[in-house]
Amino acid sequence: MSSTSTTTAEGSLWLEALPDTGYPVPTAARAFDVLVIGGGITGLTTALLLKRQGARVGVIEAGRVGAGVTGNNTAKVTALQATRLTTIQQYRGADVAHAYARLSAAAVERVAALAVEEGIECELRRRPALTVAVAAADLPDVQTESDCARAAGLPVTMTDDVDLPYPTIGAARLDDQVELHPTRYALGLAAAVDGDGSAVYEHTRALRLHEGSPVRIDTDHGTLTGADVVVATHVPIWDRGGYFARLEVMRSYCVAARVRAGHSRSLAITAGSPTWSYRSAGDLMIVCGSGHAAGARGVDEDAYLRLEEHAREHWDVTEVTHRWSAQDPVPYDQTPMIGSYTPVSRHLHVATGFAKWGLTGGTMAATMIADRIGGGTGDSLVFSPHRVSPRGLPSLARMNAGVAVDMVGDRLAPGQVRSTTEIPAGEARVVRSGTDRTGVYRDDEGIAHAVSLRCTHLGCLVRFNAAERSWDCPCHGSRFDVTGAVLEGPAVEPLPSKPVPD
Repeated sequence: MSSTSTTTAEGSLWLEALPDTGYPVPTAARAFDVLVIGGGITGLTTALLLKRQGARVGVIEAGRVGAGVTGNNTAKVTALQATRLTTIQQYRGADVAHAYARLSAAAVERVAALAVEEGIECELRRRPALTVAVAAADLPDVQTESDCARAAGLPVTMTDDVDLPYPTIGAARLDDQVELHPTRYALGLAAAVDGDGSAVYEHTRALRLHEGSPVRIDTDHGTLTGADVVVATHVPIWDRGGYFARLEVMRSYCVAARVRAGHSRSLAITAGSPTWSYRSAGDLMIVCGSGHAAGARGVDEDAYLRLEEHAREHWDVTEVTHRWSAQDPVPYDQTPMIGSYTPVSRHLHVATGFAKWGLTGGTMAATMIADRIGGGTGDSLVFSPHRVSPRGLPSLARMNAGVAVDMVGDRLAPGQVRSTTEIPAGEARVVRSGTDRTGVYRDDEGIAHAVSLRCTHLGCLVRFNAAERSWDCPCHGSRFDVTGAVLEGPAVEPLPSKPVPD
């Protein structure tokens, strides 16, 4: 990927599989049994499971199917997720951790089964998942995760056999997990959903929601209705549930490098800090890491360069072929939120908070929501979005205190330049005139693009992410390209364009 890319999507290895043409926009008002907002792993799996139950399902996707976080990840589907079980146990107790482990394991098998049943060619392979201790100080955490997983019923073992090209202390291992091509898998799910009374719509942004019977969704291409609506937009796009205040949005980065030998075929992730995540794809090694909070200050090319340097240090790299990133909402108590959108919602459902394990978590959530809409209850109380987790309250207070600081502090900061002529090509600066602030990006041809810095979600001021050339909100993770178009929610409206300052 060229460093001049303005969106992460252009650099993903997986998004090369997107066809030039896709699904249409809606051309008339239409009623469905269930409307699903979001065409990623969560929404598409939910839609397919509901269609199998006999429902007429409509999927609304603002961009392209599978082109969001689903197409910008490491593409691991596993119930062993670094030290996540231990973390959940610390926040919610052993019973919740065990339920999460059991449902994650079922989700892995659900993905494998759907690929076979729908004939989806998505390069699905079984691989061992490893949580690796690189230093002696990491080993107790890995051992604790292994113990927690075994207590939950997962056949996890400790091993010294780690296929990484540098010394390690040991690892927890869970066999028969899944790697796949996530975009091809998503496209296969979409093909199975579309038709026979169901439909998939691309380039259709949901704008407003009207609860009632039926639920109405206003889009930029008209109004659609559903007896039930599932919000599967990664970060929920409407504020009535207060999700933005209970989720911390984190970004992480990936590179794919062609290497001569020594590919690590396991689905490995290190337990310590910094965290490195690995998998292979043919003759490529994928290395991920460099995580930070969305909208962090000072993000630049180093986010990718650290990954490239790490790959070159440990493998014989002939070229770095792809660079991409994604962001993930992490709940204040570290556990997904799956269930009714608000405590009184009967026909509005939500799934969010997968904390960087969305292929597994999204499949788990889809199974639970399809069961819920079909009349079951399953484990809905365990993952209820309306729970109160006392051990997570300090994290909740920290998150929202940070939002308050960002919302006020950025308004007091001075501008970065006095004139747009001071902005180099390929970079952005904040220009201040009195109390007014304008974000100006100068592209590689020298053309300046000016936008309001006020996020259209709740009004925080966005910051420039120089690694991806996007305007990112530090409060709740909305992202916009250099022209102001929405890249990621919860915002649904673009940043307003402004005249280029002198």
